[in-house]
Amino acid sequence: MMKLVERLLACVGLLSLCIIFIYALQDAPTDENFETKLINDYNVYALQVPNDLEFAGEPMPLGNPDILERMDRELLVNTYWQSNGLLMFKRSKKYFPIIEPILAKHGVPDDFKYLAVIESGLTNAVSPAGARGVWQIMKATGRENGLEVNDNVDERYHLEKATEVACKYLLEAKESLGSWTLAAAAYNGGKAGIARRLGEQNVSDYYDLLLGEETGRYVFRIVALKEILSNPDKYGFNFRDKDLYSNIPTFKVEVDTAVTDFSKFANKFGINYKILKLHNPWLREKHLNNKSRKLYEIEIPKEGYYNVN
Repeated sequence: MMKLVERLLACVGLLSLCIIFIYALQDAPTDENFETKLINDYNVYALQVPNDLEFAGEPMPLGNPDILERMDRELLVNTYWQSNGLLMFKRSKKYFPIIEPILAKHGVPDDFKYLAVIESGLTNAVSPAGARGVWQIMKATGRENGLEVNDNVDERYHLEKATEVACKYLLEAKESLGSWTLAAAAYNGGKAGIARRLGEQNVSDYYDLLLGEETGRYVFRIVALKEILSNPDKYGFNFRDKDLYSNIPTFKVEVDTAVTDFSKFANKFGINYKILKLHNPWLREKHLNNKSRKLYEIEIPKEGYYNVN
């Protein structure tokens, strides 16, 4: 009798393992079941704030209950704004490879790429105050740092050149304020504004400052996006590499004269005006004045990436 029971238990155990194995195969993230999982796997959870969060190597004082609650807020808001979160994953695959080497070249910590995410959502945004581009640069700041800014050409929309300007600003802010965290806050609140608040409140750290809503949330938002974009599975974001956006390979065409009609210019390279503008958003009008015969580099997508009639 005992041997019969043992055999039955062994069979039950083997059957259970088979069922678990089959379920695991069905649950794997394949193209076939991706859509089903997308519909059925939605749940909302309280989040555990990691105890080792930091920005640019500078730790967050999460033992402070105020700091913990503010960080928890930003993680919750950005985790459960799912459509925006997925767009950030998609766009970051496209634009981070452009931003990262420029930050590295200037010795600016890689974490600052997430500052661009919260500034503009990695789009050529326009703020009510007049800031433009991925890095949200004001007209005066752009001109002071060598960008051409006028109705015909606005290099605040030139991602590489705008990233160079952002690096310069952040390095100056770090030098004057003493930390990368304060430099990040200064990108929103201004170097003079942050310095004044530090003096008025007799503190030396961002996390000790009482600030307005926007600047007070600013670094927390950056760290939240860094944490989420670095750990998609942990925060419930499901996607495949093919779901993300990719940069279209281009080559540069040098122009040192006026261009009277960019539609005709584009047609010479087998593209249309819309596609030319997608790759060169800093060209603000349908022509290029260029009275000074300045040398411009215009990005042209390589053949085969667009179907143009």
